[in-house]
Amino acid sequence: MKIIFMGTPDFSVGTLEKLIEAGHEIVLVVTQPDKPKGRSKALQFSPVKEAALAHGLKVYQPRRIREPQCVEYLREYRADIAVVVAFGQILPKEILEMPKFGCVNVHASLLPKYRGASPIQWAVIQGEEVTGVTTMRMDEGVDTGDIILQQEVRLREGETGGSLFGRLSEAGAELCVKTLEAIGQGTAVFTPQDHQKATHTKMIQKQMGNLDWSRPARELECLIRGLNPWPSAYTSLQGKTLKIWKASVEEGALGIQPPGTIMEVGKVAWKVQTGQGLLVLEEVQLEGKKRMAAADFLRGFPLEAGQKFDR
Repeated sequence: MKIIFMGTPDFSVGTLEKLIEAGHEIVLVVTQPDKPKGRSKALQFSPVKEAALAHGLKVYQPRRIREPQCVEYLREYRADIAVVVAFGQILPKEILEMPKFGCVNVHASLLPKYRGASPIQWAVIQGEEVTGVTTMRMDEGVDTGDIILQQEVRLREGETGGSLFGRLSEAGAELCVKTLEAIGQGTAVFTPQDHQKATHTKMIQKQMGNLDWSRPARELECLIRGLNPWPSAYTSLQGKTLKIWKASVEEGALGIQPPGTIMEVGKVAWKVQTGQGLLVLEEVQLEGKKRMAAADFLRGFPLEAGQKFDR
């Protein structure tokens, strides 16, 4: 097929690579404009642009894809289909209806669950045992189009937002190739979503990582994994930010103390009282220091039971 590929972050790259590997003709790659980064403000290419240029593909970077001149530019390529993977802009009706087979989206959840911008992190944060990827025929809504194919992915023990990101990217790439094969052969089935079962995810914000010790330990442990690697979960210890990279849960309590109180300090970890159960901190990073195992941290920053985290 002649494909216009639309995507921006790392998650999208796997699908682009798989489509090329499957022998499809990528006539154009559409991605977000370059963005300044760091103190130098040097422009940085999106991961999709870097991949596209490595394959010698033509790249288009509109600021607003719905502008009439952008729509007409895409029309010139006479694509059979558009594949959209985390592009970052909402497509107008003119583009959705432009290709012969319309626009297909790869979404990182089992729709209609976890529509929106952050389905991967929220699956971890909510303690899901199973999530997956969906290919759908796009319509004018946000993740509301007809489902074509789905693939379940079971979360592993200790799964983080980062590790699940990679696994779903790979699963989505393979599912997209199967989807285009079915569409080309005329065997694809388009199943409307049950909108009453839909759940929506909100954008991940940095302040979400500020741990509320009054919440149950199980919820905090899921939040820590879901926000790893970005923006990360954190608390405050003696006026300094302490990032929590890895923790486990111990049910029960060692005494009646306010949430956020350090209950026990061992050689390799320490336990903190939460609203329900204890959170065992195993890997941390103090402001200005490198990430390290809790045992290494405790050798240089001794703690005592009874101390309390700041809020």
